[in-house]
Amino acid sequence: MSKALLVVGNKNYSSWSLRAWLMLKHAGVDFDEMRIPLFVAGYKEKLLTYSPAGKVPVYRDGDVLVWDTLAIGEYLYETYPLLWPAQREARARARSVSAEMHSGFVPLRKAMPMNIRARGRKVAMSADLEADIARIKTIWRDLRKQYAGAGPWLFGTYSIADAMYAPVAFRFLTYGVGEAGVVDEYIQMVTCDPLVQTWVQAAQAEQEVVAASEVGVPAA
Repeated sequence: MSKALLVVGNKNYSSWSLRAWLMLKHAGVDFDEMRIPLFVAGYKEKLLTYSPAGKVPVYRDGDVLVWDTLAIGEYLYETYPLLWPAQREARARARSVSAEMHSGFVPLRKAMPMNIRARGRKVAMSADLEADIARIKTIWRDLRKQYAGAGPWLFGTYSIADAMYAPVAFRFLTYGVGEAGVVDEYIQMVTCDPLVQTWVQAAQAEQEVVAASEVGVPAA
């Protein structure tokens, strides 16, 4: 039987690919990986040979095909239950903040696309963008306050919630968003994760440039 396969996009830019990849890696899944550079000639047609949605990530496990990041996480959870907190209330909260990231924070995603290689970028702030940033900081502060005794991640031990917010940590680094204390400590925790660093090294080696994600001007 062939190994499971995860299809991802550009590692420098594809935040959803990073999330699914981290879920698999932290679960300890042995899988093959295929990278399809996005927004180049023929990329959509190639993606459609793997996923009916024509998007990344897509996960193939034998005859099972899963093509949404959060759906991939839930599929993995059935075999690797440690991907969600063990306690029911914490698990419900982890699912809630993960779903909030999955469907929300549109102003943040539009104004501050993930660009792992970039630093010192500055973008115009809007009320909606400021509200998204404030909300994320609140989530991180509240969760770390409640679960600090259980470990260094949002719910103590690593969960899907940490994978869902990992690209935000890179966004905050790229565009100079921070806050002394819990927020900066969590950014450091995420970006220094050895598995994340493996992804970062691959992102830095990529040659493709996606112009739509190269936003912002160097900070003064």
